[in-house]
Amino acid sequence: MKNAFTIIELVFAIVVIGILAAIAIPRLMLTRRDAVIVKGKSQVAAIRNGISLQKSRNMLKGDATPYPDKLDNVNVYNVDDKPLFYFNDGNKSNILEYPVYSKKNADGHWIKTGANAYAFFVTQNKNITFDYNASTGSFDCNHTDPNCQQLTQ
Repeated sequence: MKNAFTIIELVFAIVVIGILAAIAIPRLMLTRRDAVIVKGKSQVAAIRNGISLQKSRNMLKGDATPYPDKLDNVNVYNVDDKPLFYFNDGNKSNILEYPVYSKKNADGHWIKTGANAYAFFVTQNKNITFDYNASTGSFDCNHTDPNCQQLTQ
């Protein structure tokens, strides 16, 4: 006598696996989006803290303009692999200790879109635009956008 699974047992096992997969895959996708939001939130906080640190350094030096004029020395826009929020000057004026490299249309990445404008990609098709104001030191987005609210709260 041989021990084996019957066809009914195999079909039942396949159905159970299919149901579990149908439930798990959408939840995993939500978890990925949440991770992208958390990454963006922490990077926005680090950038804002870096601006504040530069303001403090400039005030201690007695500079007339406490806030940095710009956040990096990237002069080309919408280009991949550029070091953002970084000057490569021995950490004298860097906003971040290590640069964030630009990447277009990639979840959880930044791209420079103008002289003082940046975009953070939540998904490939959805980005949030941040503007830096050198006179006030603000690095902010449009708070009517729910994605902006998630990144800045």
